[in-house]
Amino acid sequence: MTAARPNWQGVPVWSGHPYPLGAVYDGQGTNFALFSEVAERVDLVLVDEDGTHSTVPLPEVDGFVWHCYLPGVGPGRRYGYRVHGPWAPAVGHRCNPAKLLLDPYARAVDGTMDDHPSLLERTPGRPDPADSAGHTLLGVVTDPFFDWGDDRPPRRAYADTVIYEAHVKGLTRTHPDVPPELRGTYAGLAHPAIVEHLTSLGVTAVELMPVHQFVHDGVLQARGLSNYWGYNTIGFFAPHNGYAAHGTRGQQVTEFKAMVKALHEAGLEVILDVVYNHTAEGNEQGPTLSFRGIDNASYYRLVDGDWQHYYDTTGTGNSLLMRHPYVLQLIMDSLRYWVTEMHVDGFRFDLAATLARQFHEVDRLSAFFDLIQQDPVISRVKLIAEPWDVGEGGYQVGNFPPLWSEWNGRYRDAVRDFWRGEDHTLGEFASRLTGSSDLYQHSRRRPRASVNFVTAHDGFTLRDLVSYNDKHNEANGEDNADGESHNRSWNCGAEGDTDDPAVLELRARQQRNLLATLMLSQGIPMLCHGDELGRTQRGNNNAYCQDNEISWIDWRLTGEQRGLLEFTRHVIGLRAAHPVLRRRRYFRGETVTHAGQPLPDLVWLQPDAREMTDDDWQRSDAHAVAVFLNGDAIAEPDPCGRPVVDDSFLLLFNSHWEPTRFRLPDDTYGERWTTLVDTADPEGVPDETEHKAGTVVTVEPRSLVLLSRPSRCGRSGR
Repeated sequence: MTAARPNWQGVPVWSGHPYPLGAVYDGQGTNFALFSEVAERVDLVLVDEDGTHSTVPLPEVDGFVWHCYLPGVGPGRRYGYRVHGPWAPAVGHRCNPAKLLLDPYARAVDGTMDDHPSLLERTPGRPDPADSAGHTLLGVVTDPFFDWGDDRPPRRAYADTVIYEAHVKGLTRTHPDVPPELRGTYAGLAHPAIVEHLTSLGVTAVELMPVHQFVHDGVLQARGLSNYWGYNTIGFFAPHNGYAAHGTRGQQVTEFKAMVKALHEAGLEVILDVVYNHTAEGNEQGPTLSFRGIDNASYYRLVDGDWQHYYDTTGTGNSLLMRHPYVLQLIMDSLRYWVTEMHVDGFRFDLAATLARQFHEVDRLSAFFDLIQQDPVISRVKLIAEPWDVGEGGYQVGNFPPLWSEWNGRYRDAVRDFWRGEDHTLGEFASRLTGSSDLYQHSRRRPRASVNFVTAHDGFTLRDLVSYNDKHNEANGEDNADGESHNRSWNCGAEGDTDDPAVLELRARQQRNLLATLMLSQGIPMLCHGDELGRTQRGNNNAYCQDNEISWIDWRLTGEQRGLLEFTRHVIGLRAAHPVLRRRRYFRGETVTHAGQPLPDLVWLQPDAREMTDDDWQRSDAHAVAVFLNGDAIAEPDPCGRPVVDDSFLLLFNSHWEPTRFRLPDDTYGERWTTLVDTADPEGVPDETEHKAGTVVTVEPRSLVLLSRPSRCGRSGR
């Protein structure tokens, strides 16, 4: 490095290095580097404890990266940028040095964005002169050191994974055993009371709703609401400062790392829900916080031929320009940072179809996926796509590359429709239950490609799904016009709150049906936080703006809720104990012979024990079916190379409103069967009753029964 003239508090400003981008502390000082292809001059603004601003012009630019090194500047120092360059919206440029800008690579962020007019461009034809300092967010220099000890990633096999989708604040905000000062924070999520709940439940991975630094948009703030879910990112390297218990001058980074370390110690993976498809700056009417003022035309996809407007496939006002090399670098640098420095175990990509749009169409071989495929760090962690966006051709379930798993929206719809008792659902339900090979096998993918879910953060909770025919989003201030348009009837009686025991039991049964189906399906199950506790949002199916009791888990559990929790633990435990319930490969219809008994790996049966025919699958009124899972036919070694065999199972499904009598198959399948689950039982876990081959088992209306028999090979499980 060569020194420039001394122009910062008498200390020489060194030229520094163009990489890594951001503010990087090395123990002696900090290197600052910012990309802007359009800039004519860039000023670094350092903010002292008393709020005093010191301006340091960046002396060097290499490859469109402006940079300097400041000796003596260390962790805790706040900073921002002012970018001088063209103001020409007609050709996509929106530089305005009156706006103090957040570093896109900031590792920590201090402060919040208010709804001050200075954040907006309100002066037609020229840049708005109002200074946004004091109303926006600042980057913070962080200390990279953290004592990870012997932290190791759990590296759970996909087949063994059970995902728990959670919100940092909503999961912990009211838990009585978490100290009040830690509730709603990273430290609260790492508290032993929360960790014990997760481990006793049997989940293996926590998928956190957005924890990248996000902002609360002005429209919501004006209504007294907030962007609770967090899908409004402005900082792709910084843990959201609103979830920090111990400070926002870099303490949030340490606290996040401590949370990951605690979860890893408990054997739990950490997956982040990430929002790389857009930013919080919105369209041309939104605030100028960072990217827009740094290099608008490089970071955002603009409308061809009308560059003052933003091309939007996300429904949020803008989309990142995925064909620009520095945008791709930003995303890849961010992903690697969260894996290597923050030790997370994977990512769920919000509106991932947008990431595949280089021009207009969704291209599964786009540059983004090529980069992921060849990256030695990111290609080795769990990658989950939300495989749709709101643009044309945006529904891409089944079309992502082999490394990826996908939220399977068709699984959600098919399972819901079957348990509602809809006609013409049996064939679709069977495909989803057995891993959705029709969606994924064509590209040689395995059941792990399907992330199965019945509910997620977006929509009704499990309890509300079976309790409300209509949404109740009045608290959102949009005249109940937002969210899913309707919820087809579950025929569970009175809507909402009721004291009718029969209605309450039917609702509880349907919750058990959906939970059991989820955990007994091939693929990766995902449970939405609080569904195991009967969490309600009182009919709100779009609680994105409700940072209050509507969204938070209420940990004051009734007897019914405790029973649902125990049932959930039971079915997750069954899945964990039996490899045939979580196969690594699809069923192939192959026949194997053990002890002289030839049996396929999977057989679909009618209630009278006859095998299903093509005509049976086409019947509109078919609402009951049985499936035999042959545990002796797993036919693949475990990770240690040992052959795996298991107990065999019969699953009896009845979504009809009347009881169905199932005749058990002959003793070719098994001489005796033991009942492990009966969702018609108030506990869902009846006494382990034995049934002989050929006898009749009555499955009550809208319920399922799981039966097992021991392996004929003399050893089951791993």
